[in-house]
Amino acid sequence: MPHSAFLNVPYDQRYEKMFVALIAGLCAFGLRPRATLEIPGPSRRLDRILELISACRYSFHDLSRVQLSHGAPRFNMPFEIGLAVATARWRPAHQWFLFEARRFRIQQTLSDLGGT
Repeated sequence: MPHSAFLNVPYDQRYEKMFVALIAGLCAFGLRPRATLEIPGPSRRLDRILELISACRYSFHDLSRVQLSHGAPRFNMPFEIGLAVATARWRPAHQWFLFEARRFRIQQTLSDLGGT
């Protein structure tokens, strides 16, 4: 069975082509893409997200589009990177990767990641 890779990306029409490209790229490297889209409605979502992240060898987190939504920020995607960082602490084989659109913005928005 191939290694799996968790994708923490926007799920909207604007990101659709990038999402498909990420899936194709991961498959080309022999990885099995996993995403929260797999999670069925009735299960406890947080438990399932933790299961997905911890079952994957890699996780890719695209925070390039984290922004205010109807006047309030959406914290799901930064929260999921936190889950991946925690997973890597107790399971060192887990590797996480973070994408951002603006250079050095992560140092301001997620300053606790400094030095990682």
